[in-house]
Amino acid sequence: MSDQCLFCGIVAGDIPSVRVAEDDDTYAFMDINPAADGHLLVVPKRHSTDLMDISPDDLAAVTVTAQRIAKVAVTKLGADGVNLLNCCGAEAWQTVFHFHVHVVPRYADKTKDKLVLPWVPTPGDAGTIAALGERLAAAL
Repeated sequence: MSDQCLFCGIVAGDIPSVRVAEDDDTYAFMDINPAADGHLLVVPKRHSTDLMDISPDDLAAVTVTAQRIAKVAVTKLGADGVNLLNCCGAEAWQTVFHFHVHVVPRYADKTKDKLVLPWVPTPGDAGTIAALGERLAAAL
């Protein structure tokens, strides 16, 4: 745990939160700035800065917890869908540097859902897409 980390403080119980789920490896709590009704965060209990830093085991544990909660959001909150969102790095909108996944229930009823798509999907250049795909594949 990091002494300076907001989410480590929440996991430790030093900072109040509305706990939704907890197991040996993860802690899930309600987001205080929700994009939709039922929006919450799932974090690993062990500190990691972001997607590049988290261990594969902790990443798997967070993902399994997020999936379990997403199913409950649909069955018990009446959500029409769910977004899982991770922001890795300041340029990707990360503001708390402890890995976390947002579980955002989505609703057709927009009085429950303020989240909007941040870009307008438009076709990209096929050559650029292929070249970037080849570079990534070669590096893997």
